[in-house]
Amino acid sequence: MKIFTFILLSVVLWSCQSQKDKKEENQSSPETGETSMEESSLLEEIANANGYSNWSNVETFKYTFNVDAGENHSERSWEWNPKTDQVSMTTKDTTATYKRSEITEELKSIDQAFINDKYWLVFPFQLVWDENFDFKTQENVEAPISKEKLTEVTVMYSEAAGYTPGDTYKIYLDDAMRIQEWSYIPNGSKKPVLVTTWEDYEDFKGLQLAKNHKTKDGNFRLYFTNISVN
Repeated sequence: MKIFTFILLSVVLWSCQSQKDKKEENQSSPETGETSMEESSLLEEIANANGYSNWSNVETFKYTFNVDAGENHSERSWEWNPKTDQVSMTTKDTTATYKRSEITEELKSIDQAFINDKYWLVFPFQLVWDENFDFKTQENVEAPISKEKLTEVTVMYSEAAGYTPGDTYKIYLDDAMRIQEWSYIPNGSKKPVLVTTWEDYEDFKGLQLAKNHKTKDGNFRLYFTNISVN
């Protein structure tokens, strides 16, 4: 691996939750340690609406994470082997390859970036991978951007979860259980600091991935290119 000092892109957002994904598919309550069939079914329904049942077939997952903020553009590319959990990152100035089970202090900032970027791409799957969160659901809530009445699921990570503990996400689902918008509320804040769309869904070997995320004013766009699933 190339030795370097890694600086996170200035436009990297804060969705760097779980330092470790769950191996089990059922979600346990952080308060009781028990799994509710109703809760498990809802989370799995959201994940499966985005093709989670096909995830076990994935050997290599490649994508480029792009951000346009005003006139500034930043990007980094990833290659991830989920079965071995080996990750490779490429930016304009840096390359790195590592296993997530062998993270050193030098690699933490890179792994934080990896978690951030895949949250934007496969957050529906994180709902069955992650641990240490609770959630609540409300029907017919006005979505913040489109103002459409959608199902709101509030995902609240515990104070012991991953790189940014205590964060909250509100996702807004259509009738097909796909995310149309989301908002991010960092720990200690009562209001969202970022609200974007989830749009431009495309099928990649059975995975339904939203390639574009934009703010209401259009001044911020986060999007994925060079997606490859094998």
